[in-house]
Amino acid sequence: MQKKLQLYTRFERLWHWVQAALIIVLALTGFELHGTFELFGFEKAHTIHMYSAWPLLVLTAFAIFWHITTGEWKQYIPSSRNILPVALYYIRGIFRGERHPFSKTRQKKLNPLQALAYFTLKTVLLPVSLVSGVLYLFPDRAEAFLNIPLGLTAVTHTAGAFALVSFFIVHTYLTTTGGTLLTYIKAMITGWEETDE
Repeated sequence: MQKKLQLYTRFERLWHWVQAALIIVLALTGFELHGTFELFGFEKAHTIHMYSAWPLLVLTAFAIFWHITTGEWKQYIPSSRNILPVALYYIRGIFRGERHPFSKTRQKKLNPLQALAYFTLKTVLLPVSLVSGVLYLFPDRAEAFLNIPLGLTAVTHTAGAFALVSFFIVHTYLTTTGGTLLTYIKAMITGWEETDE
């Protein structure tokens, strides 16, 4: 039996979509800066990249504050409990039409694999990309005060960006695995999701 449950607050939804838009813009301009394709031209791509990075930093700071003050940070604590059934569901069960082994609640809206993935995103991928990006903006200071060579900063930033893009692709695919193609996307727009009793 299904019931409607409000899982995502207005701030979570706003933060999610603004963060997604900024990461898309940063990825597109970043690939252009590396010469993968030409969309805006190098100079404009560089300017857009710089002006998109600062709002992402500010948004991340607000999100950290929000997670701490609301206690929502607890949603992202990984656990090995029931991780195998969830992993097996994504490996084979989803293709056999099996029922998802995890039921969301307001207190526990992430399954064990999601919690692990988002924990990694928030504690490794985003910090690596953001910190290396800031160091990349100030290469002389990074080298003089932190003894971090520009080459290392550049490679770290690019590796972090590729990891973020990989996460984004997998995340986007998994949003299509709900009851319908748009079930999870609709939930992130309205805040409400149909879950099992």
